Amino acid sequence: MTDTTTPVTPQTADNVGLATGLYREGGKIADAEAPKGPISERWGTRQFEAQLVNPANRRKLTVIIIGSGLAGASAAATLGEAGYRVKSFCYQDSPRRAHSIAAQGGINAAKNYKEDGDSVYRLFYDTVKGGDFRSRESNVYRLAQVSADIIDQCVAQGVPFAREYGGMLDNRSFGGVQVSRTFYARGQTGQQLLIGAYQALERQVAAGTVEMYARHEMLELIVADGRARGAIVRDMVTGEVETHLADAVVLASGGYGNVFYLSTNAMGSNVTATWRAHRKGAYFGNPCYTQIHPTCIPVSGEHQSKLTLMSESLRNDGRIWVPKNREDCEKDPRDIPEEDRDYYLERIYPAFGNLVPRDIASRQAKNVCDEGRGVGPLVGDFRRGVYLDFTDALQRMSNETVADKYGNLLDMYQRITGENPYEVPMRIYPAVHYTMGGLWVDYDLQSNIPGLFVTGEANFSDHGANRLGASALMQGLADGYFVLPNTIRDYLAHGPYPKVPMTHEAVVEARASVDARIAKLLSINGERTVDSFHKELGNIMWEFCGMERSEEGLLKGIDLIRGLRDEFWRNVRVLGSGEEINQSLEKAGRVADFLELGELMCIDALHRRESCGGHFRAESQTEDGEALRNDDDFAYVAAWEFGEEEGHVGRLAPVLHKEDLAYEYVHLKQRSYK
Repeated sequence: MTDTTTPVTPQTADNVGLATGLYREGGKIADAEAPKGPISERWGTRQFEAQLVNPANRRKLTVIIIGSGLAGASAAATLGEAGYRVKSFCYQDSPRRAHSIAAQGGINAAKNYKEDGDSVYRLFYDTVKGGDFRSRESNVYRLAQVSADIIDQCVAQGVPFAREYGGMLDNRSFGGVQVSRTFYARGQTGQQLLIGAYQALERQVAAGTVEMYARHEMLELIVADGRARGAIVRDMVTGEVETHLADAVVLASGGYGNVFYLSTNAMGSNVTATWRAHRKGAYFGNPCYTQIHPTCIPVSGEHQSKLTLMSESLRNDGRIWVPKNREDCEKDPRDIPEEDRDYYLERIYPAFGNLVPRDIASRQAKNVCDEGRGVGPLVGDFRRGVYLDFTDALQRMSNETVADKYGNLLDMYQRITGENPYEVPMRIYPAVHYTMGGLWVDYDLQSNIPGLFVTGEANFSDHGANRLGASALMQGLADGYFVLPNTIRDYLAHGPYPKVPMTHEAVVEARASVDARIAKLLSINGERTVDSFHKELGNIMWEFCGMERSEEGLLKGIDLIRGLRDEFWRNVRVLGSGEEINQSLEKAGRVADFLELGELMCIDALHRRESCGGHFRAESQTEDGEALRNDDDFAYVAAWEFGEEEGHVGRLAPVLHKEDLAYEYVHLKQRSYK
């Protein structure tokens, strides 16, 4: 294999990654668990064919669940209710603090309460199209089928969804659709759904079926005799490293958007659980598919370490615009007359207007700012902002009506920016928000490692190259309440599996690797902080693997990441010890994994020489600047296998496995929202 420690340069060959030894190609893979037959019957077929576990045997089976957000909490509650023994782990001090609580706008479901033409099939179609035809039909149709059950489940739990005057549940629209199917609880939908799942989880904790381990972080996966059998975790309060064994392991640990440093994710959100599983052999699917959310509070300076989401629901009534003339960008927006405003989304996409999908809205915001028509203060020499204006809505409705729908969001904006959105147009700009990539799973949500299941944002399965708004909560709860409990039993029916002793070589090796890594991080005693490395990595990722990617930029990004990773292992400074609360140590382990993930993301983006959804290659666009897919060469899932390491820092040579995507019910075509 080519020595990849030397700088790589653009090649004339199409497969530049192969030509420079950045990756190798392995054999093709397929989803062997997806049923055949009519798509509307496949989920029912799989539920019936999955083997059952009788109630007496369930008490003998143990399942570890990593993560307590919507996917993790709902799975733990449901499996506990079924009678399995569940161990639930989260790094927060309470499951209620999982990042799912930050979701704002709503959750999709094909209920058709508005009688506006919605259906299971339309939700299926909108999701496949919104993902730019890079998702599996069977998985997406199942998600659409289950969506209605989620709402019934949550209403039964007491989730306070918004209601119309007559008492019926209300709906609103989100991007990429022309119907109203989004159920919501003002701008706090994630919070209310998570409280519902948390209540169900705590009920099982009280019943004794679920053991809760808060303030515990997974640091390694145990794979014994070819099966996932446990996890090595660290008590973040005492520093004690613990070994936990089970019959199956479920990862519900969320996405990896914090690889960009600045994102809307919680500060603690990380990739470590899934990356440790990847290093143990689990395939990583489509890592370059990242979502840039179009409505976030813009960056205000170098001091920031986090960005704040403003719900997509605001695009229902808010209108997005910038000045037509550059010289107006410094003016008070209220002084710019209507004829000098460019409502660019309404102009370019008249059929969908401000409710185009997130990837399209984000790129167009970038385009107008690149033209010099951005608004707000200069950050460096660049104005990063466009207006989200509620003037028309406030004239059409009363202030009280707007406040009823969006009040907490507008109040949050005012507290952060000091500007009153009822009087002055809001300023927004795209920011990293969600990751469609994740560990590869089959129809049963099982990875290629037997016994390792992956749910919610931690897997890749349902959204293709772009997630539609209000679909993350739908997937998380679908996986946890309805899909996983029906599929994991097919695996557990073959158990209980032979007991793994603490002296098993796989357990000893996993524990030793964790201890060695902690010792290494504490011993370097360099001159740079962990945060400085994370911030530099984020700048590289945003510049070269952000909203627009190119071959030249990605190759440069790979070189920069490799150099940064090498310096990290020579020059990072981690204070304190491992036998205490040590946030610097926690961050160091997470950033070390981000440094490896960042390279794989760039390699994946480099190999995919097309534009699709959130992955936009500058070399692959239409004459009017829209994403140009290449279905002949790239209609597949890229499932990456971790490559061998050369030396301590590691020069990874990942192996690419392709899962071809077949479309029987949705015809491939270039997306159009015009």
